[in-house]
Amino acid sequence: MDEKMTRLRASELEDSGDVGNNPTANLTMGEVIAARFNRRDLLRGSLAVAAISATLGQRALAANEQPAKKGMASSFDFKEIEAGVDETHHVAEGYDAQVLLRWGDPIFADAPDFDPMSQSAQKQSRQFGYNTDFVGYIPIDGSSDHGLLVVNHEYTNEELMFPGIGVQDSKDVNFSKMTKDLVDIEMAAHGGAVVEIQRRNGRWEVVKDSRYNRRITAETPMDITGPAAGHERMKTAADPSGRRVHGMVNNCAGGVTPWGTWLSCEENFNGYFWGKVADDHAEAKNYKRYGLGSPAYAWGKFHDRFDVAKEPNEPNRFGWVVEIDPFDPTFVPKKRTALGRTKHEGAAGITNQDGRYVVYLGDDERFDYVYKFVTAGKVNREDRAANFGLLDEGTLYVAKYNPDGTGEWLSLVHGEGPLTEANGFRSQADVLIETRRAADLLGATKMDRPEDIEANPATNRVYVMLTNNTRRKEEQVDPANPRANNAFGHIVEMMPEGGDHAAKTFAWEVLVKCGDPSVASVGATFSSETTRNGWFGMPDNCAIDSQGRLWISTDGNSAKTTGRADGLWALETEGELRGTSKHFFRVPLGAEMCGPCFTPNDETLFLAVQHPAEVDEGAPSTFENPATRWPDFKDNMPTRPSVLVITKQGGGKIA
Repeated sequence: MDEKMTRLRASELEDSGDVGNNPTANLTMGEVIAARFNRRDLLRGSLAVAAISATLGQRALAANEQPAKKGMASSFDFKEIEAGVDETHHVAEGYDAQVLLRWGDPIFADAPDFDPMSQSAQKQSRQFGYNTDFVGYIPIDGSSDHGLLVVNHEYTNEELMFPGIGVQDSKDVNFSKMTKDLVDIEMAAHGGAVVEIQRRNGRWEVVKDSRYNRRITAETPMDITGPAAGHERMKTAADPSGRRVHGMVNNCAGGVTPWGTWLSCEENFNGYFWGKVADDHAEAKNYKRYGLGSPAYAWGKFHDRFDVAKEPNEPNRFGWVVEIDPFDPTFVPKKRTALGRTKHEGAAGITNQDGRYVVYLGDDERFDYVYKFVTAGKVNREDRAANFGLLDEGTLYVAKYNPDGTGEWLSLVHGEGPLTEANGFRSQADVLIETRRAADLLGATKMDRPEDIEANPATNRVYVMLTNNTRRKEEQVDPANPRANNAFGHIVEMMPEGGDHAAKTFAWEVLVKCGDPSVASVGATFSSETTRNGWFGMPDNCAIDSQGRLWISTDGNSAKTTGRADGLWALETEGELRGTSKHFFRVPLGAEMCGPCFTPNDETLFLAVQHPAEVDEGAPSTFENPATRWPDFKDNMPTRPSVLVITKQGGGKIA
């Protein structure tokens, strides 16, 4: 391994998007927003309003907002919680938060109880995995009290999982304390889980003897399907067919399809690979664009397929959307290559008015892009099995945001525009394997870390979570959009032309710019009805309940960044309270809020608390000395990432 290769801590893997590997001169979203406000709002006097508001220490109203009126009825009737940071979780008054599943919990009747001092890969493969991110609920027989929970296990924190290991950092590029046994436990803790759950007497329980329960790991055999399947760049010594791969890694957010399958998304796959290819290797530019070269795990030390010097094609087999049938524990997961290869945050979809399925996709890195995939075929609501290839045929698009508030979807189709052999694309497989480079050449808009993207079926509007972009420079913005070093992110609202999600054009607005509205230099644009507890920074995941209301979970708030923990906020999107946010739930110290998901009747809310106790301020957290022991466990029990269920005391809908 190259001695200059630096080591990313496993706990920092999901922040590797801070690198920014987009070398193009395509416009950034900040430049587009600035240009848009130059064209439209300078003439309408909004800059004068902004200047006056900054002088008074108040926020400037965004162009798409109306001043909120006192006494306006909110869509959310819960009592807002206090923002802050401490060692436990907090939920709005009148609601219960129940820990349903934790890392290491047995999910089979014959699985061993969790013993942190006696871990093994075999045990972990029968237990709930680590760092829960996406959570989806799929009803059994349409029930909101009985269904399958599908959960991503994104990554592992070795310093919090294993006694005596401590933080593995760049000073130890050989991971001297990591053994093959520990690596194999990590691999078994990745992937995902299918767990049958049922609500009895007001409390949710795991059905351990369910025939549906399943663990998926970094070793689970999977099929490669779609245009890239069988391509030369997908072939390895272990798989000369290029159609079968073992495992999925760094699965972040995802989606649930109308036919009841689970879409799980591989994000920062680059951190799992050791070594490098020569500068003149055919994949060198490809791997640089995806950020390979700084391993965050020791897997390549013990498994040749994670060493690119030994298996140079293996990274091309990761970075995909994986489709899984949770109702069939023998189902071989499918990596659906037609949806492109990026650092996928999620894959939330909507059935279009013409019956086709449309999946929205964010590539979670600074200066990367927003995508959508439109199936060629239509959803068959009468025959579930007929949909099990729907995601293999269709068109992938990337978004270009114009300064006048319109946008275009640019198709990533081989032979069209610059996507030709002259630019190194010999087939549609090449376009999909190098989705980022194809989008670069099309001139897509460089975004501020696009994460979760959700379409609201009640309004047909689409919400894009843009977490932050601390790499945006001063010269990329102007006084109309003072968001250089965008530490707090924003949310873009997109309106498909005619409500048609397959349309090639759309309109867009900035719903809110996030951060503390009381600090004029931040430039946040929450409604003036938002309280000191209601604002948030770093939007990450989102959910839309059956009433069409938007909920936002965050990643990156802390005592150091915003003076508050991450959590869940409810955000108004309609009427005169548009842009008003209320604080519903907050996580314990060091944790990230993930996976908001409602049952169809809105009476249960599932939340994922990821990496509690992971802090780097002062002495880093370790297995022996975590920042918190949330919830209250035995003395020798490490902090455990968990899935929580939120229900209203006495029953009824959330909020």
